[in-house]
Amino acid sequence: MRIVLATAAVLAFATGAATAQQSVRTGPAAPELAEGKAVYAHWCAPCHADSMGLAGTNSLTIKYEGTDIPGVLEDRTDLTAPVISYFVRNGIAWMPPFRRTEISDAELAALSAYLTAPLEDRGAHTPLLAEEMAEMEAAR
Repeated sequence: MRIVLATAAVLAFATGAATAQQSVRTGPAAPELAEGKAVYAHWCAPCHADSMGLAGTNSLTIKYEGTDIPGVLEDRTDLTAPVISYFVRNGIAWMPPFRRTEISDAELAALSAYLTAPLEDRGAHTPLLAEEMAEMEAAR
């Protein structure tokens, strides 16, 4: 059964190659996406934020080089909730699987809603924690 799910996820992931929407991304996420964006900021952004040098962003950029699929998860428009759920719960390569005690099913649903929403509803890219800390320190 696990092989069937893995195959289905990989096929959905590979065949869902939609081109990235080009839109200006500023401001906050739509209110209904705030929880999903917070989950992304805490668990996903440290490896997948819009910054080269991050393991997840780099590996996806290399994987999709020469295609219209961006390496930054927040810029993807081809992801589906089942694909997101599969990779969060099972991991891939050096990405660890996340247990329900780390990301609850409700949080995973919110994360999926955020990453599958239209780009213009997602708001500005999630800043890296280090950037947030630097801004807070500068404001002191």
